Amino acid sequence: MIRIYTDGACRGNPGPGGWAWASDASDYASGAEAHTTNQRMEVRAVIEALLEHSSGPVEIVSDSNYVVKCFHDKWYAGWKRRGWKNSKGDPVANRDLWETLIPLVLEGGRDVRFTWVKGHSGDRMNDFVDELATTAADAQIGRHS
Repeated sequence: MIRIYTDGACRGNPGPGGWAWASDASDYASGAEAHTTNQRMEVRAVIEALLEHSSGPVEIVSDSNYVVKCFHDKWYAGWKRRGWKNSKGDPVANRDLWETLIPLVLEGGRDVRFTWVKGHSGDRMNDFVDELATTAADAQIGRHS
């Protein structure tokens, strides 16, 4: 199973944002969007990681409860059952990205797991993707190994 760390960053919310993923210091990517939110960048990072690593089992390690709880607590099932409304009856934020990510995780017989890690806690790889994402947000330029 490959372990991939993901992160999203935003300067202002909304504002210029960046996303990043890395499996190690030599296998990574980041990208930027001019006007976005932190949560959109968190979801985008996972999409990009899964598209790049499109086969085999994957563990996504994220400091985003938004991403991890969607799958651990199966928020997506309630969203679909309620016609893409959240538990308060409001439209699900970032539906366009979730409609891309959910099938990448649930379909195709792949084992995709999610692990939460505390941000800014000294985890080397979490710090690495944080740096990649914030640099992308600041410079509005992505990188790829």
